[in-house]
Amino acid sequence: MSKVLDRIRVLEIGGLGPGPFCAMHLADLGADVISIVREAENTGPTGTLLNRGKRSVFADLKSEAGRQLVLTLVASADVLIEGMRPGVMERLGLGPEECLRVNPELVYGRMTGWGQDGPLAPRAGHDNNYASVAGALWGCSPAEARPVSSFAMVGDIGGGALYLMTGLLAGIIQARRTGKGTVVDAAIVDGSAHMLNLALSARQRGMVADERGQSMYDSSPFYETYVCADGHHITIGAIEPQFYALLLQTLDLTDDPDFSTAQHDRAMWPKRRARLQTIFLQQSRAHWQSVFEPTDVCFGAVLSPLEASQHPHLRARGVYNEQGGVLQAAPAPRFDGQAYETPEACNAGAHTQAVLDALAHGDMQKVWRR
Repeated sequence: MSKVLDRIRVLEIGGLGPGPFCAMHLADLGADVISIVREAENTGPTGTLLNRGKRSVFADLKSEAGRQLVLTLVASADVLIEGMRPGVMERLGLGPEECLRVNPELVYGRMTGWGQDGPLAPRAGHDNNYASVAGALWGCSPAEARPVSSFAMVGDIGGGALYLMTGLLAGIIQARRTGKGTVVDAAIVDGSAHMLNLALSARQRGMVADERGQSMYDSSPFYETYVCADGHHITIGAIEPQFYALLLQTLDLTDDPDFSTAQHDRAMWPKRRARLQTIFLQQSRAHWQSVFEPTDVCFGAVLSPLEASQHPHLRARGVYNEQGGVLQAAPAPRFDGQAYETPEACNAGAHTQAVLDALAHGDMQKVWRR
């Protein structure tokens, strides 16, 4: 089956986190990805799922042979992805200037935490650091708890990999329209801040406050996480009036005095939240799933990835699968109603000899699979 990114050629300078995820995502959608990695850095588990759909080649970029290998591949690539600190690729002789000289239509993707410039650009960091400075971590907890985001979700993937992918695809469109490549500066801190624009729009409308614990999403009883009798959790997101009314109806609270005033009567929120806490503590998570999942209350059980993989809805859509005992999510999104099969992951360096042999014979059809 043909895929939407068939014939797109991507050269990945292997690294950690969002860059490899972005390259995997491109491969999921059909791109031909060659990942360049250092052999000395691959002493851990091989065949990581972030290698799925790719081919992996060992090379030392500090050597002239490694540098020439990259430039040779760049000449016929559509995209290059690198996640080094600012200036490192330039010192290796593989910066945008050198690569665009070889291939003027190249889209050169740079994945960093802080960006290519600014006071923090040369500093180290991780997902939670970038998200916190961007303002994205601030609201990731109840007001009385320390802000904690799901590991690597907000920064590395949301603000990083997916913004890099957006930039790369936009760059490809421009290159094919104008014949001119571009350099994509995808900073996690930029993307994490940009994702806040929906929340900032809500702030503009008075739905999000400038103080933790004073917003609808972190203080109302109808947009909340509740604990159940078995210690598991559920979420309620009955924001709209019709969904809120259905919540009260389902729990037989429509005529309850504690819920008689308007939904947005903030003075009643603490009491209503306490009532709902007591109610949800009376039954198990599975019970509340059976009550709410057939309705439009806007409900979700809080599931671990393993539990989620067994949920009937996700099983019906084939959202999760296992390969070699490794749980992973299938490619997304879908096109024309079709879900793409999950590519297999390769071992680090598995295609080194095949690619080098093809290059030695000048056979670019074997260097790139498509």
